[in-house]
Amino acid sequence: VQLVESGGGLVQAGDSLKLSCAVSELRIVNYHMAWFRQAPGKEREFVADLLRAGSVTHYADSVKGRFTISRNSAKNTLYLQMNTLKVEDSGQYYCAATNRASVWSNARTQASEWQYWGQGTQVTVSS
Repeated sequence: VQLVESGGGLVQAGDSLKLSCAVSELRIVNYHMAWFRQAPGKEREFVADLLRAGSVTHYADSVKGRFTISRNSAKNTLYLQMNTLKVEDSGQYYCAATNRASVWSNARTQASEWQYWGQGTQVTVSS
């Protein structure tokens, strides 16, 4: 299973970025998918998920209203549209997948519940 993130970069506060996660050997429509991020010296934190049903999404309070998670089933790719970026959004962004039912609960925010991970893409937001 491979998850490959792309789309990160250096932007200014208020700008937008769209991250992509291309997935192979796993059909994303059959898995729960998520984005996490990790800033230097901090734990990996939940950003958003899109549960297997495709119509259920959850967002961290810090990104609600600014970020949107979506998928393209035909391309087997997960996306994260990030608008009105803030300096505190900076970090390494990771794509994750799991088939564990636990993510229907608040356990979704725990990185340990997600089975497959990409290598990450760096997002840096300057003031």
